[in-house]
Amino acid sequence: MNERLYSVDQVAERLGLHPRTVRNYVRDGRLTAVRIGKQYRIAHEDLEAFTGRPVPAPLRETVARQRHTEVSSVVAVDAVSPATADRLTTLLMTATGDRHAGDTPLRIQTAYDEERARLKIIVLGGLADTARLLDHIEGVLAS
Repeated sequence: MNERLYSVDQVAERLGLHPRTVRNYVRDGRLTAVRIGKQYRIAHEDLEAFTGRPVPAPLRETVARQRHTEVSSVVAVDAVSPATADRLTTLLMTATGDRHAGDTPLRIQTAYDEERARLKIIVLGGLADTARLLDHIEGVLAS
């Protein structure tokens, strides 16, 4: 048996439909499926016939998935002078500007509240990059 079969949930995900909608299509005879036990299975060819165009293979079948991690950090620094906040913001923006095309995206936003002398830094990026940036922040604040 060399035929690729999909579950109702897989078909619903591929077509952007609710699984209940796909089941209704099967029950109404609009989408051909076989019943195995209590579940329906839809053949790849039947899915293509239903959509009227070739259905691409799912991502997990065509490309090996790579693990992806991302960190979201909010750093609040109290009692910081405008000059230190400016120096720290410039350092962080420079550090994110030196990125290569294949690197994990790294995003930084800063907001300085002069009235409260508080700097907020928001970092979104990979684990290692975020750790390096947090070390930079600590180094500037310690000096």
